Amino acid sequence: MGYRLSKIYTRTGDKGETGLGDGRRVAKDHPRIEAIGEVDSLNSQLGVLLAGLAEHGLDEVSCVLAPCQHRLFDLGGELAMPSYQALNQAEVERLEAAIDVWNEELGPLKNFILPSGSMLVAQAHVCRSLARSAERRCQQLNAVEPLEGVGLAYINRLSDLLFVAARIIGRRQGVAEVLWQPAEKAQG
Repeated sequence: MGYRLSKIYTRTGDKGETGLGDGRRVAKDHPRIEAIGEVDSLNSQLGVLLAGLAEHGLDEVSCVLAPCQHRLFDLGGELAMPSYQALNQAEVERLEAAIDVWNEELGPLKNFILPSGSMLVAQAHVCRSLARSAERRCQQLNAVEPLEGVGLAYINRLSDLLFVAARIIGRRQGVAEVLWQPAEKAQG
């Protein structure tokens, strides 16, 4: 990938189209661009989470999540250049291994939890929900233009990892999980 941006604006997108890595021009609301945008939003919010983890000295969690920013950039590359494959099964397995280690420590979840408790826990849940949104956009694209590789599995597993990471962050911070309390049933 030797191509680098030397000029930030090109004016080629002013009429609602953008270019893909393979030279095609597509509408800015094309499912491929929607998927790229959701992956980019997730990556940006993951950066906010990583900055917070660094400020709070949660290096263990950062070490697991930091590579995910790079892999999300790889996924964006795969989406922008349909013939390009960067992700591999080992990355999916790395996420699964981290989920298993943290989940073993946490034990089974007996109640629904809310995305709350601390700013870092809430930010991890923001990332989780964005990962689900990115997955939905990738699945929508896959329905019209089948995707190759493990990108769909990766983004699915990443949302699972972020859920478990939110719980581990709370544990490391000594913050109790905020349990969902259902509404009172109406009398009568």
